[in-house]
Amino acid sequence: MKALLLTNEYPPHVYGGAGVHVEYLSRALAQLMDVEVRCYGDQRFDEGRLTVRGFGVDETGFGGPKDLRPVFGAVQRDVAMAAAGTDADLVHVHTWYTHLGGILLKQTRGIPLMLTVHSLEPLRPWKREQLGGGYDFSCWVEKTAIEMADAVIAVSASTKEDVLRLFDVNPARVHVIHNGIDPAEYQARSDAAVLQRHGIDPASPYVLFVGRVTRQKGIIHLVKALRRLEPGFQVVLCAGAPDTAEIAAEMKEAVAAARRERPGVVWIEEMLPREDIIPLYSQAALFVCPSIYEPFGIINLEAMACGTPVVGSAVGGIPEVVVHGETGLLVPVEQMRAAPFEPVDAAGFASDLAAAINSLMGDEKRRLAMGAASRRRVEERFSWEAVARRTAGLYREVCRG
Repeated sequence: MKALLLTNEYPPHVYGGAGVHVEYLSRALAQLMDVEVRCYGDQRFDEGRLTVRGFGVDETGFGGPKDLRPVFGAVQRDVAMAAAGTDADLVHVHTWYTHLGGILLKQTRGIPLMLTVHSLEPLRPWKREQLGGGYDFSCWVEKTAIEMADAVIAVSASTKEDVLRLFDVNPARVHVIHNGIDPAEYQARSDAAVLQRHGIDPASPYVLFVGRVTRQKGIIHLVKALRRLEPGFQVVLCAGAPDTAEIAAEMKEAVAAARRERPGVVWIEEMLPREDIIPLYSQAALFVCPSIYEPFGIINLEAMACGTPVVGSAVGGIPEVVVHGETGLLVPVEQMRAAPFEPVDAAGFASDLAAAINSLMGDEKRRLAMGAASRRRVEERFSWEAVARRTAGLYREVCRG
């Protein structure tokens, strides 16, 4: 069997969980079958049964609003990916950026289409800030691909419920396969030099956030909670890649306001490489994930694998990863039922986040026990080998028809 994976992100161009997912899944699948990855970029390498090919974009003929360029670039790349032909038995697409390529290959080559739902456009209305009218296209192509796919993989039970609620899909075609982690790579590793290089005091405990500056990740709510945090520890915000200039400006203003009221706020305005992120996870006293929408939250697995407990919002797939009272604390959040799906009581959510952080930062013994339990949970329940075996089994089932 040969599988063709289409993805926007692939190393070295990774900025989110979907890119991490495809990187590790493709390598694990290549231990079981031939795998070809087509992605955005200039990648080109062969490694055993894994082949990776990047596809570029030519924007010289693009006109119109700047926020539509990512959409037309996606269409151009998807057409090129499909036009390149394939000898694969099926095509497996990741994120709306590659859905059109999968649709074209299914329709023109007659091969099964599989789709992993990493997030859903109807539940991310803030994307209109980034894509303008292109958001209507991303919603349309996602709906079209999901409803015509031969199999849909949801990364959590919560995501499966969202798929069945929002789209016309036979429940028998929707399968839950959680994300995974490589426990051998993500494990506790101290390196004071990494902390010092990024302006963190190794002698003082710190709370850590890692993620993009986007509405989805709830970073603004966390920053607004900082003034409520007890003194005596640092807060490290490893937050880059803002969705828009507007949210970048909002973030700068919120961080400046927080720093006026509370010392010890360190903002690393970039997405760091893995060799730096692992020591940051490992030496953190606590990891915080304040997302208002999170289908799975692979970032929490990364922190837990490094032995760090998590304070996370109780949304999406996070409660399927973080066990309240055992590997961290979950903060309930009542959300608006319609766009933009923000917390009904944003000030209350920020206050509850601060209370949970203060509770654990004031109890080192409990934190250490939760960190050890976090590592055990990762080792026992999440691995890319298991994810690949389940995915390969679904491939075989779909190809048999």
